[in-house]
Amino acid sequence: MINKNKWLTVGLITSCHGINGQVKVKSLSDFEERFLKPGMRWLQKEDEPPSKIELISGFKQPGKQTFVIKLKDINSRNHAEQLKKFKILVKTNEIPKLKKEEFHLLELINLKVNTLENDKLNTIGKVINLENEKNNLLVIKLFKNQKEVFIPFVKEIVPIVDIKNNFIIINPPNGLLEL
Repeated sequence: MINKNKWLTVGLITSCHGINGQVKVKSLSDFEERFLKPGMRWLQKEDEPPSKIELISGFKQPGKQTFVIKLKDINSRNHAEQLKKFKILVKTNEIPKLKKEEFHLLELINLKVNTLENDKLNTIGKVINLENEKNNLLVIKLFKNQKEVFIPFVKEIVPIVDIKNNFIIINPPNGLLEL
């Protein structure tokens, strides 16, 4: 389950856009409304505490996973430049509700990783992180050698995700766990 007192990074401010204080945001979210719908958001610089700011407007750049947004009281290019590399956060208790059988990628962290061999479940590691720049990859720490491996998060390789019982079953191609 998701810890309701944590923060989730949903975007990264990459640069300014124009001269009126707009900024470009690289989306790390499947929910576009986080950058389109006006309302309160949270910004964080490196390891400083998050601070509240109001999103005034936003639009998605055609053909890209980037958005251009306008934040309250950010009215010049110089001010927008100061926000470069800031993270846009949401509280985990504010993440959207999903349909049955759906889950948030964040819920995969710390799940046990099992393989199925001869009708027997073997626990081989746990999910410790996610990489989702262009592809969703699970970072799995193997118990036998403490090695970290990347597993593509696709149905063919990860056919079963059981959030309720805290595990996934993987069916890795030969050699994938040895890379």
